[in-house]
Amino acid sequence: MTKFLLAVHVLAAIVAIGPVTVAASMFPPAARRVLAAPDDPKAGETVQLLHRICRVYATIGVVVPVFGFATASAMGVLGDAWLIVSIVLTALAAVVLGVLVLPRQEALVEGGGTREATVRLAMFTGVFNLLWAVVTVLMIVRPGSTTGA
Repeated sequence: MTKFLLAVHVLAAIVAIGPVTVAASMFPPAARRVLAAPDDPKAGETVQLLHRICRVYATIGVVVPVFGFATASAMGVLGDAWLIVSIVLTALAAVVLGVLVLPRQEALVEGGGTREATVRLAMFTGVFNLLWAVVTVLMIVRPGSTTGA
């Protein structure tokens, strides 16, 4: 059962978190194109699509920690430091996405934004992506783990 839970957890992370990180990274430059050419309907459609991808896959991404907790419980590692740090960083990434990235994307989609707003959004998106990169490394390396590498 542990292998099944781990496989679902990893697949969910790839399928759900991957698209959010890519679409969120693509959003600020796409929003700058809209600001540079507000009459270009294709540019506007692009930012709407990227925002929708971020919203939908962020919602789907909830299954990642759910299966992560189930996997950690089955492996008996819920108290391990690497996992606790990963949980905290995952929660922080969720807050960054839900409070700092998605609302700013929404504001830019609705037409209220400046180039400076896209720069701040790019910074918050970078923080979100960095948090996920660190979580991914912790999940692979598992420093101090006694369950094997």
